[in-house]
Amino acid sequence: MMDKKILKKLAKDPKYISGIYNYCDRWCERCQFSSRCLNHTLVEEQFGDLQENDALNEAFWQRLSEILNSTLSLLKEMAKEEGLDLDRIDHDMNGKRDDKISENGLGHLLTHASEKYAQSVEEWLNANEYLFHKKEEELNRIRLVSSKNDPASEAISINDATEVIRWYQYQICAKITRAIKGVSKEEESELGDFPKDSDGSAKVALIGIDRSISAWTILLSTFPEQKKQILSFIGSLQNTKDRVEMEFPQARAFVRPGFDEIIFSS
Repeated sequence: MMDKKILKKLAKDPKYISGIYNYCDRWCERCQFSSRCLNHTLVEEQFGDLQENDALNEAFWQRLSEILNSTLSLLKEMAKEEGLDLDRIDHDMNGKRDDKISENGLGHLLTHASEKYAQSVEEWLNANEYLFHKKEEELNRIRLVSSKNDPASEAISINDATEVIRWYQYQICAKITRAIKGVSKEEESELGDFPKDSDGSAKVALIGIDRSISAWTILLSTFPEQKKQILSFIGSLQNTKDRVEMEFPQARAFVRPGFDEIIFSS
């Protein structure tokens, strides 16, 4: 157990960003602020050069963001060829639409959709595990045949994309559920203009959705024979994102400590 004096000293250290861990995705290994998170410092016994890791992780997420921004229109065109509409939002809800989020209304629909996505992804990854083994063998053959080719970079991209999909697969639903449950609590507490926890949770869910769409885009180019199914996953995520943004219009503007602020090194 850490000495109390050391703990108090760390808590007062200005390099740590207060409350940064409240609205993060708990993926410390991929976080660009791990060296400035007191929570991470306390739970990690051996963590090496955190500042170097932070820089690498920031570059990684920037690449994923660029993929999302540059390929969304192309994905929509590809989806239309497969008879899918990524812009479709089902407003019907059995002929009714609640004006207010509740766990029994639209909230149930959002959680159900995100749960269904997670289960479908699990089934697809399990059923298509052979594709990843086949691709690995293919890359190994290329490596043996020609020294000019560099399949290692592609293999890393596939692994990274799969890790991203896996990490957010169930977390998206968890964050959406927390956001929905937070709405009723906030109405009771009358927070007024203060930042709402529901918006913060919804924002983390939206970030997970964005990153998952980018990761699926990488797998789409890797496994073109799975185009229809992968586009279906992207469509499901896109529809969920549209609904979350519609019901939590202030979520994107929510300022998470550290992540969405200009941070000056101490």
